Amino acid sequence: MSSSDIFIGETIGTAILILLGGGVVAAVVLKASKARNAGWLAITFGWGFAVLTAVYISAPLSGAHLNPAVTLGIAIKDSDWSNLPVYWGGQLLGAMIGATLVWLAYYGQFHAHLTDKEIVGGPDAETTQAKAVEAQEKGAGPVLGVFSTGPEIRNAVMNLTTEIIGTFVLVLAVLTQGLNDNGNGLGAVGGLMVALVVVGIGLSLGGPTGYAINPARDLGPRIVHALLPLPNKGGSDWSYAWVPVVGPLIGAAIAAGIYNVAFA
Repeated sequence: MSSSDIFIGETIGTAILILLGGGVVAAVVLKASKARNAGWLAITFGWGFAVLTAVYISAPLSGAHLNPAVTLGIAIKDSDWSNLPVYWGGQLLGAMIGATLVWLAYYGQFHAHLTDKEIVGGPDAETTQAKAVEAQEKGAGPVLGVFSTGPEIRNAVMNLTTEIIGTFVLVLAVLTQGLNDNGNGLGAVGGLMVALVVVGIGLSLGGPTGYAINPARDLGPRIVHALLPLPNKGGSDWSYAWVPVVGPLIGAAIAAGIYNVAFA
């Protein structure tokens, strides 16, 4: 695979991943959506199908890592770091593109949600602005969950541990069962298996933090949330943003280390 193929494949694949994954969250939580209140099962299976679709689209070009943690795990397994920056760059760009597409697809729903008095409060512009400023100071705004993850109980050690454990399961599954014949990306059967693992992680381990298990999936959309002209959007919760980046990378490194000791 050439560097250009890797970058294009990861950009397209990660954009599809975030479009469909962020899209299912938007469908469930935003006002005026036909799927509103569909619940956690819809979100977890939606993310699983998003992974499956993105893998099948991008695998021929890049091997469909779609996740800096997966790329790190494969790099440690192979002791080959040469393409890691290209993969990471494509993944971050793709995540930002995907998040922007979610905003475009649900533009009317975002507007209805963020101008609803029950959500942003107050009958007048002054009160609404005060609520927005308060949300900005406190952290997560009312639609940040469409873009990025956040904890139910805010404790850095607990939250980091959850992300490490979830990503450890994902990357160990990829390394032991998901790789193609060349060992540098996901194959057709591996893509299906990984999608099911993502559903399982969401159902079993997603409750505490929303299971980012992917630094690009969280950081790219969080940047987009900070930049988009959304009314009353509140803050992007940057004080938490390091957890879904650092935790998955640690989990991936542990998984790759155990793979090299026990399976290689």
